[in-house]
Amino acid sequence: MIREFRLKKLKKIQEPYPAKTTMPYYGRIRSIRQHGGSIFAHIDKQQIYLKKDILGKKFEEFKNIFDIGDIIEVKGKTFKTRTGENTIEVRGFNMLAKSIRPLPEKWYGLKDKEIRFRKRYLDLLMNEEAIKIFEKRSEIIRKIRAFLDKNNFIEVETPILQTIPGGTLAKPFKTHLNALDLDLYLRIAPELYLKRLLVGGFERVYEIGRCFRNEGMDKNHNPDFTMLEFYVSYWDFEKLMDFTEKLMQEFGFPEKWTRAEYSKIVRNSEKEAFQKIKKPTFVWGHPLEISPLAKKIDSKRAARFQGIINGIEIINAYSELNNPIEQKERFKEQETMRKKGDQEAHRMDKDFIEALEYGMPPAAGFGMGIDRLTMLLTNAKTLREVILFPTMRPKKLTK
Repeated sequence: MIREFRLKKLKKIQEPYPAKTTMPYYGRIRSIRQHGGSIFAHIDKQQIYLKKDILGKKFEEFKNIFDIGDIIEVKGKTFKTRTGENTIEVRGFNMLAKSIRPLPEKWYGLKDKEIRFRKRYLDLLMNEEAIKIFEKRSEIIRKIRAFLDKNNFIEVETPILQTIPGGTLAKPFKTHLNALDLDLYLRIAPELYLKRLLVGGFERVYEIGRCFRNEGMDKNHNPDFTMLEFYVSYWDFEKLMDFTEKLMQEFGFPEKWTRAEYSKIVRNSEKEAFQKIKKPTFVWGHPLEISPLAKKIDSKRAARFQGIINGIEIINAYSELNNPIEQKERFKEQETMRKKGDQEAHRMDKDFIEALEYGMPPAAGFGMGIDRLTMLLTNAKTLREVILFPTMRPKKLTK
């Protein structure tokens, strides 16, 4: 009954579905082809058609003023060419932005990786693959958030400027706050602040944010990078392994990962041992001396694991040390190492020790590099491919 009533309304409308619809369209001119009194051009992927008989003087204006790279607004009617391509028959246009510099040639102008990374805007303009990488990166972060939110985590933000850098073994960047005449450090990890939140009563917290480490640069390292960290009260590192497998299934990784004890695969060089690992593997039971924030399995091994894929470490996780007395002793040992010249040794953090003295539940913590995960999932060869604006040596310093 309702359908018939609405059909009567439709019959009263003249041309309810017109073949040609006037519409505005905006974009960047990618190509221009002139054939006598006609011009075909592409605005991004949309073809437009300009005819001298229709536009008159405006046709000459387009021909003389517009170039590939310009950003334009056109208005016109849509139609299909003989080959079936949707096309806009232009009735009017406006210049929105002039490209003063010519774009690189599509096939030959932007192959130099240095230029691509230094001028990412050109890379994105000319390489569709670059666009796909960063769309994938955005999708990865959305999936992580959705998975953690579904599992009752809450997202939080913790300080990037810290009085004491902590949460991992790394050399920090140092800065100065003039207002308080105070030296501060860019965070190397959010860990110690997230664990303070466990003391405060939150049971499941996570943060996705930038971290900064003043260390070497190579295909797997950039001074600033994006890190996911989350912490769960009343879990241990073994339960966290199971949860990690479920998280990584969201990205097509296997349901079960290989598990290998650290002492059985690392003989001399950890780096060399990890490079031999190709399939997804949890390496567990690290030496206590390189795990100052982790609980111990026994006098030599930490309740810790790393996730390794294709020779790259993307995950570091462990049962969190929540004994303030033992944590203080671990910090003292690290301070001794720092005084002997180890710039990556962990510093004493008395405020964090005080927080632990109020009681932190047993917990497990997880850290994963978003950039490295993106690199794996997009088959990129280097982190620079998956960071929009990677750190680059200034041109005047390049050899």
